[in-house]
Amino acid sequence: MINWTHVFTTYIPYLTIIGIGVLIALIFNQVLADLVNHMEASGNNNPNIFSPSTIMAVLASIQALIAQQIHSILNLRKENLFSPEVEVTFLALIIMGIIVKMDNPTYLLSFATFKAPKEWKVSHEQIIEMMKCQDCFTQESLDFMKRLLVRSGTGQSTAWPPGIVQCLRGEPTDNSIQGSRTEAETIIFNIVENAMKKANVTADEIDVLVINCSLFSPTPSLCAAVITKFQMRSDILSYNLSGMGCGASLLALDLAKNMLHRRRFGGKALVVSTEIITPNLYKGNERAFLLQNTLFRCGGSAMVLSNKWLDGSKAWFKLLHCVRVQNNTKDGYECVFECEDSAGERGVRLSKEIVKVAGKTMEKNLTTLGPLVLPWSEQAKVAYSIVAKVVMKKFFGKRVNVYVPDFKRGVDHFCIHAGGRAVIDGEYTVYFGSWVVLLRPVPLLYHSPHHYYTILYPSMISFHFLLTSLLGIEKNMKLEKFHTEPSRMALLNFGNTSSSSIWYEMEYIMDEQKSNPLRKGDRIMQVAFGSGFKCTSGVWLRL
Repeated sequence: MINWTHVFTTYIPYLTIIGIGVLIALIFNQVLADLVNHMEASGNNNPNIFSPSTIMAVLASIQALIAQQIHSILNLRKENLFSPEVEVTFLALIIMGIIVKMDNPTYLLSFATFKAPKEWKVSHEQIIEMMKCQDCFTQESLDFMKRLLVRSGTGQSTAWPPGIVQCLRGEPTDNSIQGSRTEAETIIFNIVENAMKKANVTADEIDVLVINCSLFSPTPSLCAAVITKFQMRSDILSYNLSGMGCGASLLALDLAKNMLHRRRFGGKALVVSTEIITPNLYKGNERAFLLQNTLFRCGGSAMVLSNKWLDGSKAWFKLLHCVRVQNNTKDGYECVFECEDSAGERGVRLSKEIVKVAGKTMEKNLTTLGPLVLPWSEQAKVAYSIVAKVVMKKFFGKRVNVYVPDFKRGVDHFCIHAGGRAVIDGEYTVYFGSWVVLLRPVPLLYHSPHHYYTILYPSMISFHFLLTSLLGIEKNMKLEKFHTEPSRMALLNFGNTSSSSIWYEMEYIMDEQKSNPLRKGDRIMQVAFGSGFKCTSGVWLRL
Protein backbone atom coordinates (compact mmCIF):
# COMPACT_ATOMS: atom_id res chain seq x y z
CA MET A 1 0.00 0.00 0.00
CA ILE A 2 1.67 3.19 -1.18
CA ASN A 3 1.01 6.29 0.88
CA TRP A 4 1.32 8.93 -1.82
CA THR A 5 1.07 11.78 0.69
CA HIS A 6 4.36 10.80 2.32
CA VAL A 7 5.97 10.06 -1.04
CA PHE A 8 5.00 13.54 -2.24
CA THR A 9 6.18 15.32 0.91
CA THR A 10 9.54 13.54 0.65
CA TYR A 11 10.22 15.33 -2.63
CA ILE A 12 8.63 18.67 -1.73
CA PRO A 13 12.00 20.20 -0.68
CA TYR A 14 13.38 19.58 -4.15
CA LEU A 15 10.20 20.84 -5.77
CA THR A 16 10.52 23.94 -3.58
CA ILE A 17 14.05 24.60 -4.83
CA ILE A 18 12.91 24.14 -8.43
CA GLY A 19 9.93 26.41 -7.72
CA ILE A 20 12.18 29.13 -6.32
CA GLY A 21 14.29 28.92 -9.47
CA VAL A 22 11.17 29.17 -11.65
CA LEU A 23 9.91 32.14 -9.62
CA ILE A 24 13.20 34.01 -10.00
CA ALA A 25 13.28 33.23 -13.72
CA LEU A 26 9.70 34.48 -14.20
CA ILE A 27 10.44 37.71 -12.32
CA PHE A 28 13.59 38.32 -14.40
CA ASN A 29 11.67 37.54 -17.58
CA GLN A 30 8.89 39.99 -16.69
CA VAL A 31 11.27 42.82 -15.76
CA LEU A 32 13.59 42.18 -18.71
CA ALA A 33 10.68 42.14 -21.18
CA ASP A 34 9.36 45.46 -19.83
CA LEU A 35 12.87 46.99 -19.98
CA VAL A 36 13.48 45.83 -23.56
CA ASN A 37 10.10 47.23 -24.67
CA HIS A 38 10.95 50.53 -23.01
CA MET A 39 14.37 50.68 -24.70
CA GLU A 40 12.87 49.88 -28.11
CA ALA A 41 10.24 52.58 -27.61
CA SER A 42 13.13 55.00 -26.93
CA GLY A 43 14.70 54.21 -30.31
CA ASN A 44 17.19 51.54 -29.28
CA ASN A 45 16.20 48.68 -31.60
CA ASN A 46 19.15 46.39 -30.69
CA PRO A 47 19.46 46.52 -26.90
CA ASN A 48 22.30 44.51 -25.32
CA ILE A 49 20.55 42.66 -22.51
CA PHE A 50 23.86 41.30 -21.11
CA SER A 51 25.57 44.66 -20.71
CA PRO A 52 26.42 45.77 -17.13
CA SER A 53 24.09 48.73 -17.40
CA THR A 54 21.17 46.52 -18.48
CA ILE A 55 21.79 44.02 -15.66
CA MET A 56 21.95 46.81 -13.09
CA ALA A 57 18.74 48.29 -14.49
CA VAL A 58 17.02 44.85 -14.20
CA LEU A 59 18.11 44.43 -10.57
CA ALA A 60 16.97 47.97 -9.72
CA SER A 61 13.59 47.31 -11.34
CA ILE A 62 13.17 44.05 -9.39
CA GLN A 63 14.01 45.86 -6.15
CA ALA A 64 11.49 48.59 -6.95
CA LEU A 65 8.80 46.03 -7.83
CA ILE A 66 9.27 44.14 -4.58
CA ALA A 67 9.17 47.38 -2.59
CA GLN A 68 5.97 48.42 -4.35
CA GLN A 69 4.42 44.97 -3.76
CA ILE A 70 5.18 45.14 -0.04
CA HIS A 71 3.82 48.69 0.14
CA SER A 72 0.69 47.54 -1.69
CA ILE A 73 0.15 44.63 0.73
CA LEU A 74 0.68 46.82 3.79
CA ASN A 75 -1.83 49.36 2.49
CA LEU A 76 -4.34 46.65 1.51
CA ARG A 77 -4.39 47.71 -2.11
CA LYS A 78 -4.58 45.21 -4.94
CA GLU A 79 -2.24 46.13 -7.76
CA ASN A 80 -1.06 43.67 -10.39
CA LEU A 81 2.62 44.52 -10.17
CA PHE A 82 3.70 40.97 -11.05
CA SER A 83 2.38 38.75 -13.80
CA PRO A 84 -0.20 36.02 -12.95
CA GLU A 85 2.49 33.36 -13.51
CA VAL A 86 4.73 34.91 -10.86
CA GLU A 87 1.87 35.21 -8.37
CA VAL A 88 0.70 31.61 -8.90
CA THR A 89 4.25 30.27 -8.51
CA PHE A 90 4.75 32.30 -5.33
CA LEU A 91 1.48 30.96 -3.88
CA ALA A 92 2.46 27.37 -4.71
CA LEU A 93 5.77 27.84 -2.92
CA ILE A 94 3.98 29.13 0.19
CA ILE A 95 1.68 26.08 0.20
CA MET A 96 4.59 23.65 -0.20
CA GLY A 97 6.45 25.41 2.60
CA ILE A 98 3.45 25.02 4.91
CA ILE A 99 3.13 21.31 4.05
CA VAL A 100 6.81 20.66 4.75
CA LYS A 101 6.63 22.57 8.03
CA MET A 102 3.60 20.55 9.14
CA ASP A 103 5.19 17.24 8.09
CA ASN A 104 8.29 17.69 10.31
CA PRO A 105 9.90 14.47 9.00
CA THR A 106 12.47 12.13 10.53
CA TYR A 107 14.44 10.12 7.98
CA LEU A 108 16.49 6.95 8.43
CA LEU A 109 19.50 7.44 6.18
CA SER A 110 21.05 4.05 6.96
CA PHE A 111 21.58 1.41 9.59
CA ALA A 112 24.10 -1.34 10.20
CA THR A 113 24.08 -4.48 12.33
CA PHE A 114 26.99 -6.32 13.91
CA LYS A 115 28.17 -9.51 12.22
CA ALA A 116 30.34 -11.42 14.66
CA PRO A 117 33.61 -12.99 13.52
CA LYS A 118 33.80 -16.75 13.23
CA GLU A 119 35.76 -17.04 16.49
CA TRP A 120 32.78 -15.68 18.44
CA LYS A 121 30.23 -18.20 17.12
CA VAL A 122 29.29 -21.32 19.05
CA SER A 123 26.78 -24.18 18.83
CA HIS A 124 24.30 -25.31 21.48
CA GLU A 125 26.68 -28.05 22.55
CA GLN A 126 29.50 -25.54 22.97
CA ILE A 127 27.25 -23.25 25.02
CA ILE A 128 26.55 -26.07 27.46
CA GLU A 129 30.26 -26.86 27.52
CA MET A 130 30.97 -23.19 28.40
CA MET A 131 28.48 -23.46 31.25
CA LYS A 132 30.27 -26.58 32.51
CA CYS A 133 33.57 -24.71 32.41
CA GLN A 134 32.25 -22.21 34.95
CA ASP A 135 32.30 -24.94 37.65
CA CYS A 136 29.25 -23.48 39.36
CA PHE A 137 26.20 -25.15 37.82
CA THR A 138 24.56 -28.33 39.08
CA GLN A 139 23.72 -31.12 36.65
CA GLU A 140 20.05 -30.26 37.07
CA SER A 141 20.71 -26.67 35.98
CA LEU A 142 22.79 -27.82 33.01
CA ASP A 143 20.00 -30.16 31.89
CA PHE A 144 17.49 -27.35 32.30
CA MET A 145 19.56 -24.96 30.16
CA LYS A 146 19.98 -27.69 27.56
CA ARG A 147 16.20 -28.07 27.29
CA LEU A 148 15.83 -24.31 27.02
CA LEU A 149 18.33 -24.20 24.16
CA VAL A 150 16.53 -26.94 22.25
CA ARG A 151 13.24 -25.03 22.41
CA SER A 152 14.67 -21.50 22.13
CA GLY A 153 14.55 -21.17 18.33
CA THR A 154 18.22 -20.07 18.21
CA GLY A 155 20.59 -21.58 15.67
CA GLN A 156 23.83 -23.52 15.93
CA SER A 157 26.11 -20.60 15.04
CA THR A 158 25.35 -17.61 17.24
CA ALA A 159 27.76 -15.18 18.87
CA TRP A 160 29.11 -15.13 22.40
CA PRO A 161 31.80 -12.69 23.60
CA PRO A 162 35.45 -13.74 23.35
CA GLY A 163 35.95 -13.34 27.11
CA ILE A 164 33.58 -16.25 27.70
CA VAL A 165 34.26 -18.30 24.55
CA GLN A 166 37.94 -18.52 25.48
CA CYS A 167 37.06 -20.99 28.26
CA LEU A 168 36.53 -23.59 25.49
CA ARG A 169 40.29 -23.35 24.84
CA GLY A 170 41.11 -24.00 28.47
CA GLU A 171 41.58 -20.34 29.40
CA PRO A 172 39.72 -18.83 32.38
CA THR A 173 36.53 -16.89 31.70
CA ASP A 174 37.11 -13.13 31.56
CA ASN A 175 34.16 -11.24 33.06
CA SER A 176 36.26 -8.17 33.87
CA ILE A 177 35.50 -4.54 33.07
CA GLN A 178 38.28 -4.59 30.47
CA GLY A 179 36.81 -7.71 28.85
CA SER A 180 33.41 -6.02 28.80
CA ARG A 181 34.90 -2.88 27.24
CA THR A 182 36.58 -5.00 24.59
CA GLU A 183 33.27 -6.58 23.63
CA ALA A 184 31.48 -3.20 23.65
CA GLU A 185 34.12 -1.39 21.61
CA THR A 186 34.39 -4.20 19.06
CA ILE A 187 30.65 -4.18 18.43
CA ILE A 188 29.93 -0.46 18.69
CA PHE A 189 32.90 0.83 16.69
CA ASN A 190 32.15 -1.63 13.89
CA ILE A 191 28.48 -0.75 13.48
CA VAL A 192 29.03 3.01 13.86
CA GLU A 193 31.66 3.01 11.14
CA ASN A 194 29.50 0.93 8.79
CA ALA A 195 26.34 2.97 9.40
CA MET A 196 28.07 6.28 8.71
CA LYS A 197 29.74 4.83 5.62
CA LYS A 198 26.40 3.63 4.24
CA ALA A 199 24.83 7.04 4.88
CA ASN A 200 27.85 8.84 3.39
CA VAL A 201 28.09 10.86 6.60
CA THR A 202 31.24 11.93 8.45
CA ALA A 203 31.66 12.00 12.22
CA ASP A 204 31.69 15.80 12.43
CA GLU A 205 28.24 15.92 10.80
CA ILE A 206 26.64 14.10 13.77
CA ASP A 207 24.76 16.51 16.05
CA VAL A 208 23.13 14.02 18.45
CA LEU A 209 24.46 10.70 19.78
CA VAL A 210 22.30 8.26 21.77
CA ILE A 211 23.53 4.85 22.96
CA ASN A 212 21.38 2.34 24.83
CA CYS A 213 22.87 -0.61 26.70
CA SER A 214 20.90 -1.93 29.65
CA LEU A 215 23.32 -3.93 31.81
CA PHE A 216 26.73 -2.39 31.11
CA SER A 217 27.14 1.29 31.91
CA PRO A 218 30.81 2.07 32.57
CA THR A 219 32.54 5.33 33.40
CA PRO A 220 33.47 7.06 31.13
CA SER A 221 30.32 6.27 29.20
CA LEU A 222 30.01 4.36 25.94
CA CYS A 223 29.09 7.67 24.30
CA ALA A 224 32.45 9.11 25.40
CA ALA A 225 34.23 6.10 23.87
CA VAL A 226 32.50 6.66 20.51
CA ILE A 227 33.10 10.42 20.53
CA THR A 228 36.80 9.89 21.26
CA LYS A 229 37.25 7.08 18.74
CA PHE A 230 35.65 8.96 15.83
CA GLN A 231 36.72 12.47 16.90
CA MET A 232 33.20 13.88 16.92
CA ARG A 233 32.51 17.56 17.58
CA SER A 234 32.92 18.92 21.10
CA ASP A 235 29.39 20.42 21.04
CA ILE A 236 27.65 17.13 20.22
CA LEU A 237 24.60 16.22 22.33
CA SER A 238 25.25 12.76 23.78
CA TYR A 239 22.98 10.54 25.90
CA ASN A 240 23.72 7.13 27.41
CA LEU A 241 20.61 5.07 28.30
CA SER A 242 20.76 2.03 30.60
CA GLY A 243 18.35 -0.33 32.34
CA MET A 244 15.62 -0.01 29.71
CA GLY A 245 15.70 -3.57 28.39
CA CYS A 246 14.96 -5.01 24.98
CA GLY A 247 12.57 -2.20 24.04
CA ALA A 248 15.18 0.54 24.39
CA SER A 249 16.10 0.98 20.73
CA LEU A 250 12.88 2.76 19.77
CA LEU A 251 13.08 4.79 22.99
CA ALA A 252 16.59 5.93 22.05
CA LEU A 253 15.41 6.69 18.54
CA ASP A 254 12.48 8.73 19.87
CA LEU A 255 14.87 10.73 22.08
CA ALA A 256 17.15 11.42 19.10
CA LYS A 257 14.15 12.50 17.01
CA ASN A 258 13.01 14.94 19.68
CA MET A 259 16.51 16.41 19.99
CA LEU A 260 16.74 16.88 16.22
CA HIS A 261 13.39 18.65 16.08
CA ARG A 262 14.64 21.18 18.62
CA ARG A 263 17.32 22.31 16.18
CA ARG A 264 16.28 25.30 14.09
CA PHE A 265 17.84 24.10 10.85
CA GLY A 266 17.72 20.35 11.45
CA GLY A 267 20.61 17.98 11.91
CA LYS A 268 21.78 14.38 11.99
CA ALA A 269 21.69 11.86 14.83
CA LEU A 270 23.43 8.57 15.48
CA VAL A 271 21.59 5.96 17.59
CA VAL A 272 23.39 2.82 18.83
CA SER A 273 21.57 -0.15 20.40
CA THR A 274 23.44 -3.08 21.95
CA GLU A 275 23.73 -5.35 24.97
CA ILE A 276 26.99 -6.56 26.49
CA ILE A 277 27.09 -10.22 27.58
CA THR A 278 30.56 -10.45 29.17
CA PRO A 279 29.75 -9.12 32.69
CA ASN A 280 26.24 -10.60 32.82
CA LEU A 281 26.75 -14.35 32.93
CA TYR A 282 24.62 -15.70 35.78
CA LYS A 283 26.53 -18.22 37.90
CA GLY A 284 23.80 -19.48 40.20
CA ASN A 285 21.32 -22.33 40.02
CA GLU A 286 17.90 -20.71 40.45
CA ARG A 287 15.72 -21.32 37.42
CA ALA A 288 14.19 -17.86 37.55
CA PHE A 289 17.61 -16.51 36.50
CA LEU A 290 18.93 -19.18 34.11
CA LEU A 291 17.17 -18.08 30.94
CA GLN A 292 19.60 -15.21 30.33
CA ASN A 293 22.43 -17.73 29.96
CA THR A 294 20.75 -19.54 27.05
CA LEU A 295 18.83 -16.97 25.02
CA PHE A 296 20.85 -13.75 24.76
CA ARG A 297 23.64 -13.29 22.24
CA CYS A 298 26.12 -10.63 21.14
CA GLY A 299 24.78 -8.08 18.69
CA GLY A 300 24.18 -4.43 18.01
CA SER A 301 22.83 -1.91 15.54
CA ALA A 302 23.59 1.69 14.61
CA MET A 303 21.14 4.02 12.89
CA VAL A 304 21.78 7.39 11.21
CA LEU A 305 18.80 9.77 11.36
CA SER A 306 18.18 13.17 9.81
CA ASN A 307 15.38 15.73 9.81
CA LYS A 308 16.85 17.89 7.06
CA TRP A 309 14.53 18.49 4.14
CA LEU A 310 17.07 17.65 1.46
CA ASP A 311 17.93 14.25 2.97
CA GLY A 312 14.50 12.82 2.13
CA SER A 313 15.38 11.69 -1.39
CA LYS A 314 18.42 9.66 -0.28
CA ALA A 315 16.87 8.21 2.90
CA TRP A 316 15.92 4.55 3.21
CA PHE A 317 12.89 5.06 5.44
CA LYS A 318 10.73 7.77 6.94
CA LEU A 319 9.47 7.49 10.52
CA LEU A 320 5.68 7.77 10.59
CA HIS A 321 4.82 6.94 14.21
CA CYS A 322 6.59 6.00 17.43
CA VAL A 323 4.49 4.85 20.40
CA ARG A 324 5.64 3.87 23.89
CA VAL A 325 3.56 2.52 26.76
CA GLN A 326 4.88 2.15 30.31
CA ASN A 327 3.28 -0.22 32.80
CA ASN A 328 3.14 1.40 36.24
CA THR A 329 2.16 -1.57 38.40
CA LYS A 330 4.40 -3.29 40.94
CA ASP A 331 4.08 -6.57 39.04
CA GLY A 332 5.24 -4.82 35.88
CA TYR A 333 8.19 -3.25 37.67
CA GLU A 334 9.38 -6.54 39.16
CA CYS A 335 8.66 -9.02 36.34
CA VAL A 336 12.16 -8.51 34.84
CA PHE A 337 14.34 -7.61 37.80
CA GLU A 338 18.12 -7.48 38.26
CA CYS A 339 19.08 -8.69 41.74
CA GLU A 340 20.96 -11.38 43.66
CA ASP A 341 19.62 -14.87 44.17
CA SER A 342 19.51 -16.62 47.55
CA ALA A 343 23.20 -17.49 47.20
CA GLY A 344 24.23 -13.90 46.42
CA GLU A 345 24.81 -14.43 42.67
CA ARG A 346 23.76 -11.47 40.53
CA GLY A 347 21.41 -12.01 37.60
CA VAL A 348 18.11 -11.04 35.99
CA ARG A 349 15.07 -12.67 37.58
CA LEU A 350 12.01 -13.36 35.43
CA SER A 351 8.64 -13.39 37.18
CA LYS A 352 5.61 -15.54 36.43
CA GLU A 353 3.66 -12.28 36.01
CA ILE A 354 5.55 -11.37 32.85
CA VAL A 355 2.95 -12.97 30.54
CA LYS A 356 0.05 -11.04 32.04
CA VAL A 357 1.99 -7.77 32.24
CA ALA A 358 3.28 -8.06 28.67
CA GLY A 359 -0.20 -8.79 27.32
CA LYS A 360 -1.76 -5.76 28.98
CA THR A 361 1.10 -3.46 28.01
CA MET A 362 1.08 -4.54 24.38
CA GLU A 363 -2.70 -4.19 24.25
CA LYS A 364 -2.41 -0.57 25.39
CA ASN A 365 0.35 0.10 22.87
CA LEU A 366 -1.60 -1.30 19.92
CA THR A 367 -4.75 0.49 21.09
CA THR A 368 -2.78 3.75 20.85
CA LEU A 369 -1.10 2.85 17.56
CA GLY A 370 -4.21 1.44 15.85
CA PRO A 371 -5.96 4.73 15.03
CA LEU A 372 -2.71 6.02 13.52
CA VAL A 373 -2.22 3.20 11.01
CA LEU A 374 -5.53 1.35 10.53
CA PRO A 375 -8.07 2.31 7.83
CA TRP A 376 -11.41 3.73 8.93
CA SER A 377 -13.19 0.47 8.11
CA GLU A 378 -11.16 -1.46 10.70
CA GLN A 379 -11.62 1.24 13.32
CA ALA A 380 -15.38 1.23 12.69
CA LYS A 381 -15.55 -2.53 13.30
CA VAL A 382 -13.77 -2.12 16.63
CA ALA A 383 -16.11 0.70 17.69
CA TYR A 384 -19.18 -1.32 16.65
CA SER A 385 -18.02 -4.40 18.58
CA ILE A 386 -17.40 -2.34 21.72
CA VAL A 387 -20.92 -0.88 21.56
CA ALA A 388 -22.37 -4.34 20.92
CA LYS A 389 -20.46 -5.75 23.89
CA VAL A 390 -21.82 -3.07 26.24
CA VAL A 391 -25.39 -3.45 24.97
CA MET A 392 -25.39 -7.27 25.07
CA LYS A 393 -23.93 -7.36 28.57
CA LYS A 394 -26.26 -4.70 30.00
CA PHE A 395 -29.56 -5.75 28.43
CA PHE A 396 -29.14 -9.45 27.64
CA GLY A 397 -26.46 -10.60 30.07
CA LYS A 398 -24.38 -12.09 27.26
CA ARG A 399 -20.66 -11.69 26.72
CA VAL A 400 -19.42 -10.58 23.29
CA ASN A 401 -15.77 -10.41 22.36
CA VAL A 402 -14.34 -7.15 21.08
CA TYR A 403 -13.26 -7.28 17.42
CA VAL A 404 -9.51 -7.66 16.98
CA PRO A 405 -8.48 -5.29 14.16
CA ASP A 406 -6.51 -6.64 11.23
CA PHE A 407 -3.21 -4.77 11.37
CA LYS A 408 -2.25 -6.30 8.02
CA ARG A 409 -4.56 -3.74 6.40
CA GLY A 410 -2.38 -0.90 7.67
CA VAL A 411 1.06 -2.51 7.82
CA ASP A 412 2.91 -4.59 5.21
CA HIS A 413 5.83 -5.98 7.24
CA PHE A 414 6.35 -6.77 10.92
CA CYS A 415 9.53 -6.76 13.00
CA ILE A 416 8.54 -8.47 16.24
CA HIS A 417 11.23 -8.51 18.92
CA ALA A 418 12.87 -11.94 18.72
CA GLY A 419 12.63 -12.63 22.44
CA GLY A 420 12.11 -16.34 21.87
CA ARG A 421 10.24 -18.75 19.65
CA ALA A 422 7.01 -18.65 21.63
CA VAL A 423 6.89 -14.86 21.49
CA ILE A 424 6.00 -15.51 17.87
CA ASP A 425 4.30 -18.93 18.01
CA GLY A 426 2.12 -18.33 21.04
CA GLU A 427 2.36 -21.77 22.62
CA TYR A 428 5.17 -23.25 24.60
CA THR A 429 5.44 -26.54 26.46
CA VAL A 430 7.95 -27.00 29.28
CA TYR A 431 8.69 -30.38 30.84
CA PHE A 432 9.98 -31.04 34.35
CA GLY A 433 9.89 -34.81 34.65
CA SER A 434 6.20 -35.51 35.31
CA TRP A 435 5.40 -31.81 35.48
CA VAL A 436 4.03 -30.37 32.24
CA VAL A 437 3.06 -26.76 31.56
CA LEU A 438 1.32 -25.68 28.38
CA LEU A 439 1.38 -21.90 27.93
CA ARG A 440 -1.26 -20.57 25.56
CA PRO A 441 -1.89 -16.80 25.35
CA VAL A 442 -5.36 -15.58 24.42
CA PRO A 443 -6.05 -12.98 21.70
CA LEU A 444 -5.36 -9.35 22.46
CA LEU A 445 -8.01 -6.74 23.27
CA TYR A 446 -10.44 -9.18 24.86
CA HIS A 447 -8.25 -11.26 27.10
CA SER A 448 -8.87 -12.13 30.70
CA PRO A 449 -6.05 -11.89 33.23
CA HIS A 450 -7.01 -15.40 34.38
CA HIS A 451 -6.48 -17.11 31.02
CA TYR A 452 -2.87 -16.53 30.07
CA TYR A 453 -1.84 -20.15 30.43
CA THR A 454 -3.34 -23.60 30.76
CA ILE A 455 -1.78 -26.04 33.20
CA LEU A 456 -1.85 -29.73 32.32
CA TYR A 457 -1.01 -32.01 35.26
CA PRO A 458 0.22 -30.60 38.58
CA SER A 459 2.62 -27.80 37.82
CA MET A 460 5.06 -25.49 39.56
CA ILE A 461 4.23 -22.29 37.70
CA SER A 462 6.48 -20.42 40.10
CA PHE A 463 9.56 -21.57 38.17
CA HIS A 464 9.45 -18.11 36.55
CA PHE A 465 10.38 -19.28 33.06
CA LEU A 466 7.97 -17.25 31.00
CA LEU A 467 9.93 -14.76 28.91
CA THR A 468 9.96 -16.93 25.82
CA SER A 469 6.18 -17.36 26.06
CA LEU A 470 5.14 -13.75 26.11
CA LEU A 471 2.29 -13.33 23.72
CA GLY A 472 2.22 -15.47 20.61
CA ILE A 473 1.96 -12.39 18.43
CA GLU A 474 1.46 -14.36 15.22
CA LYS A 475 -1.81 -15.83 16.51
CA ASN A 476 -2.97 -12.76 18.40
CA MET A 477 -2.53 -10.41 15.45
CA LYS A 478 -3.65 -13.01 12.89
CA LEU A 479 -0.40 -12.74 10.95
CA GLU A 480 0.74 -15.02 8.15
CA LYS A 481 3.90 -17.08 8.36
CA PHE A 482 5.73 -14.71 6.03
CA HIS A 483 4.96 -11.81 8.38
CA THR A 484 6.82 -13.49 11.25
CA GLU A 485 9.54 -14.97 9.06
CA PRO A 486 11.97 -12.07 9.76
CA SER A 487 11.64 -12.62 13.52
CA ARG A 488 12.16 -16.37 13.22
CA MET A 489 15.20 -15.98 10.99
CA ALA A 490 16.76 -13.28 13.18
CA LEU A 491 16.31 -15.54 16.21
CA LEU A 492 17.76 -18.51 14.33
CA ASN A 493 20.77 -16.70 12.89
CA PHE A 494 21.64 -14.28 15.68
CA GLY A 495 19.69 -15.26 18.82
CA ASN A 496 18.06 -12.69 21.08
CA THR A 497 20.30 -9.66 20.63
CA SER A 498 18.09 -7.60 22.96
CA SER A 499 17.19 -4.10 21.74
CA SER A 500 18.96 -4.51 18.39
CA SER A 501 16.94 -7.59 17.33
CA ILE A 502 14.31 -5.53 15.49
CA TRP A 503 17.06 -4.14 13.23
CA TYR A 504 18.33 -7.59 12.29
CA GLU A 505 14.74 -8.30 11.27
CA MET A 506 14.51 -5.06 9.29
CA GLU A 507 17.74 -6.00 7.52
CA TYR A 508 16.33 -9.42 6.66
CA ILE A 509 13.23 -7.82 5.14
CA MET A 510 15.38 -5.47 3.05
CA ASP A 511 18.01 -7.91 1.81
CA GLU A 512 16.80 -11.50 2.00
CA GLN A 513 13.05 -12.05 2.29
CA LYS A 514 11.49 -13.48 -0.87
CA SER A 515 8.08 -14.50 0.47
CA ASN A 516 7.05 -10.90 1.15
CA PRO A 517 9.46 -8.63 -0.75
CA LEU A 518 9.86 -5.02 0.34
CA ARG A 519 8.60 -2.38 -2.08
CA LYS A 520 8.71 1.39 -2.10
CA GLY A 521 5.78 2.80 -0.17
CA ASP A 522 5.47 -0.25 2.11
CA ARG A 523 5.04 0.21 5.85
CA ILE A 524 7.09 -1.70 8.42
CA MET A 525 6.05 -1.96 12.06
CA GLN A 526 8.59 -2.70 14.78
CA VAL A 527 7.38 -4.00 18.17
CA ALA A 528 9.62 -4.56 21.20
CA PHE A 529 9.27 -5.16 24.94
CA GLY A 530 11.48 -4.02 27.80
CA SER A 531 11.90 -4.24 31.53
CA GLY A 532 9.97 -1.82 33.63
CA PHE A 533 7.62 -3.02 31.98
CA LYS A 534 7.26 -1.24 28.64
CA CYS A 535 6.15 -1.90 25.07
CA THR A 536 7.43 0.24 22.21
CA SER A 537 6.38 0.32 18.58
CA GLY A 538 7.42 2.24 15.50
CA VAL A 539 6.10 2.43 11.95
CA TRP A 540 8.40 3.20 9.01
CA LEU A 541 7.66 4.06 5.39
CA ARG A 542 9.98 2.65 2.73
CA LEU A 543 11.11 5.47 0.45
